[in-house]
Amino acid sequence: MKEQKGEGSKFAHITRAHPCFNEKMHDKVGRAHVPIAPKCNIYCNFCTRDINKDEARPGVAACVMDPDAAIEHVKDVTKEGPISVVGVAGPGDALANEETYEFFKKLGDTNPDLIKCMSTNGLLLPEKAEEIANLGVNTVTVTVNAIDPEIAKDIYSFIKYKGKVYKGKEAVEILIKNQLEGIEKLSNLGVIIKVNSVLIPGLNDEHIVEIAKEVKKRGASLMNVLPLIPLNKMKEYSKPTCAEIEKVRDEVEEIIPVFRACTQCRADAFGIPGKKNEDKHLGMTPASHY
Repeated sequence: MKEQKGEGSKFAHITRAHPCFNEKMHDKVGRAHVPIAPKCNIYCNFCTRDINKDEARPGVAACVMDPDAAIEHVKDVTKEGPISVVGVAGPGDALANEETYEFFKKLGDTNPDLIKCMSTNGLLLPEKAEEIANLGVNTVTVTVNAIDPEIAKDIYSFIKYKGKVYKGKEAVEILIKNQLEGIEKLSNLGVIIKVNSVLIPGLNDEHIVEIAKEVKKRGASLMNVLPLIPLNKMKEYSKPTCAEIEKVRDEVEEIIPVFRACTQCRADAFGIPGKKNEDKHLGMTPASHY
């Protein structure tokens, strides 16, 4: 991974300590995802949210906590090992759940030194950007799978926005507009932005480099290209090969730094990412995670 925005800057103390923004720290310090955000406001055709103890993928948690239980969980896991980051990564969308905001407010009081992180589809970013920054959230990961509506309409079935359901091109035009405007607004407020893009062979594989160009202009400092996990309406799609993933990552890295160590964690993962004896999640032993 090439030098990331933030090295030697006001962001250095954050990027250097965040295992999902700095590959050098990925196997040295941990993160804790708290599963407090079950609701989602978009329908991704490859996504299946679930409550279970078995699957090792995003969108899954063993339970849903309330903010108070999540604070107690953070207290427990920070005693177990070197946790530097606490994040809300689902199992739905962080911004679509009021519990996310309540949790970060409480976390700022109980654990002010922890890095605060969240993942979002970005639909609500423009209207929530100032609140996110005011809550002291340091890093936000936005999943952007297309900036061309003709491609995006095959990735998303619908969105729920301001009390109305939108489908087709109308839906994805709103989503894309809000994602890009939100990234720019949040970046201007001093929040560090990483963009996740799911590589879907035959659909957006040749488009991700265009995403990289646009999100960099908007202020994103890092990208993460993830392989499709074929599920739901995309269960017949092929999972990209290692060669396909590396090709796209290399192309993107000519534009913006690329994070290559992502393990596509559950929404309740905690500990050091990828370490069998240290990466855990609720209701499972480390050994059964692998």
